[in-house]
This record gives sequence, C-alpha cells and structure tokens, in this order.
Amino acid sequence: MGLRNYLNKIKPNFEKGGKLHALQSVFDGFESFLYVPNNTSKSGSNIHDSIDSKRIMSIVVIAMLPALLFGMYNIGYQNYAAAGKLAEAAFFQMFLYGFLAVMPKIIVSYVVGLGIEFAWAQWKGEEIQEGFLVSGIIIPLILPVNCPLWILAIAVAFSVIFVKEIFGGTGMNIFNVAVAARMFLFFSYPSQMTGDKVWIANDTIFGLGNKLADGVSGATPLADVSHGVVPNVDVTDMMVGLVPGSIGETSVIAIAIGAVILLWTGIASWKTMASVFAGGIIMSLLFSSLGMTPISWYEHIILGGFCFGAVFMVTDPVTSARTEPGKYIYGFIIGAMAVIVRVMNPGYPEGMMLAIFFGNMFAPLIDYCIVQRNISKRLKRAK
Repeated sequence: MGLRNYLNKIKPNFEKGGKLHALQSVFDGFESFLYVPNNTSKSGSNIHDSIDSKRIMSIVVIAMLPALLFGMYNIGYQNYAAAGKLAEAAFFQMFLYGFLAVMPKIIVSYVVGLGIEFAWAQWKGEEIQEGFLVSGIIIPLILPVNCPLWILAIAVAFSVIFVKEIFGGTGMNIFNVAVAARMFLFFSYPSQMTGDKVWIANDTIFGLGNKLADGVSGATPLADVSHGVVPNVDVTDMMVGLVPGSIGETSVIAIAIGAVILLWTGIASWKTMASVFAGGIIMSLLFSSLGMTPISWYEHIILGGFCFGAVFMVTDPVTSARTEPGKYIYGFIIGAMAVIVRVMNPGYPEGMMLAIFFGNMFAPLIDYCIVQRNISKRLKRAK
C-alpha cells in the first residue's frame, strides 16, 4: 500500500498541467508495470480477466529464467573445460563467471531497447509499450557470449526502430524483433557471428575464468554437422546443455521447463509448438533415410536453437499465425524449413532463425487463406 499511495501522490505531477507532464508516458509505463491498470473499457469489448499484456510478458520472462541461468553456468563450464581446469573449478565459480559475462549484454539490450521505446512514446505522446520486456532478454540469449556490446546495441536499435516502431509498435510488427536482431547481426557482422572463436568466452572477468587463445574455442556441434562431421558430443550433454552454443539455447531441459510454464499458463499455443517439432522430426527422418545428414533425427531437434525457437519465438502471438488451423501449418513449415536450411545450406548451419523469419513473412498469408476458405464454405452452405 505504501508504494501505491506514493504513486497516487506524485501522479498529478505527470498529468496534464503538472510540472512533469512531459514524462507522462514514462510514469504510466512504470505504474502499469507495477500494478494492473484500473481502467474500464469504454467500447463494446468484454473484459475477461485482470491480466494485461505486461503480466503476460512477465510470465514469458519467468519461463526463460531456467534457460538464462543454465546458460550462465554453461559459459563458465565451457571456459574452464577449454582450459582443462574443470577439476579445479567449483559450481559457483563457473556460474558467477557466466553471470558476469551475460549481465552486461542484458543491461545493454534493455537500456537501448527501452530507451528507444520511452523516447518514441514521449515523441508520439502515447503509452509506453511493453513488447520489449521479452525481446530484451531473448536477444542476448540467442547470441554468442563473445558478441561485442556495441554490436549488440546496434542490433537492438535496428530491430526496435525498423522492425517494430516503424510498423506501429507492439502488436503491429510483422517480424519477430529478436529474430530480426539476430538476422541483422548475422548478415552485417558475419565475422562476429560465425566461426570457432565466437562460441566460448576466452578471457578472465574480475579474476574469474581463464585466458584462452583464439584457437582454443571450438565450433558448435551444428558447425561440425554442416561439414559432414559427426560432432563429438554425448547425447546426455546435448540434453543437459553442456555444449558450446548461444547463451540460452543449449539446455533442452531448461527450455522444457519454460515450455511447461507457457503451456500451463495458456500463454503459448500447444498447436504451434507441437507442429514445429512435428515438422522438424519428419524432415529430419527424411534426410536421415536419404543419408544426407551425419546425425540422427533427434539430434537435429536437441541441437542448436531449434527447441528455444520452437518454445519462445515461434509461439510469439504477434508474428505467428492466429487462426487455429493456421497454427498447425505455420509451425510445421518453420520446423521443416529449419532442418532443410541446416542440411541443404552448409553456410548457415543453424537454420532456425532463418526459418522463423520466413515463417513470420507467410503467417498473414496463411491466416488469409484459412479465413477465405471458411468464408467460401459458409457462402456455399448459405446458398
């Protein structure tokens, strides 16, 4: 009650005529994040419950915490493993090293992204939108740990301005903001996003970790697959996540915990999520039967960003298909395309981000075709 009373006390300063009226959007943004807005609808819409989009975004962030926390540990694990000092390192040492490596990226992502959103809202005289609460943490999680902060800042600024705000803000963007940032980095700074040196943290942080030579860092398992080599990684490590890779994408178990949270709360569509895995499994089985890939179908699913993308990015309600039959089609296309890109294009071993990007592009067309089909059926029945 104390915080609520304090906000009520200072609120007149931010309303029209108040001395801080120019910062009204900023105040509204913080107030609605802390408390559910006590507004009633003035239109013909029906209010089903008190949850708003900020609450939904907060649950998605909570669902990603297991992947984030394990990613921090894995960063330290990979560094000490590459230095041959795993036996000397304690769990807390490895986790703290990863924490110190990841937190600057999360801070830069939120400062740049939310800063642009705040400035945009003030300029337009609108409410601050909440979509970047999720994008701000997804973007660092899908990047290599050695991605420079200045490059991350450029990618965040590009994605927020040109992929989101220029289309009208949250709910109006065609492409997933985090996917656009990843694609921008891949094509604009390929030397920082591909190759062996970007996947393992190779420097000390406040006395933690080990200084590694550039040649020590190893390629991701999918990079080996793209060259026709079977990765020397145990399936258990693949599931747990003790493999080189982007910060939050390695642990299937941590991602599965997030999936359970999203499905249990009803935030993510099980139809979209399940169809992504169906498309990936069927296409992986096809390529395996043709001898076109050196790994089995289940390794395609648990390696790289496939699981992370299927759970946290393909299910984005703004950029995915919204019709019920369209969710099956949309997810299946993305899952199948991710494996196709991996197998058919050695220059792009990951595949999932590109598949989501193209899936976003065709989602409106999928929904349009489903709606028109339903309209045609109803017209025939009416006649």
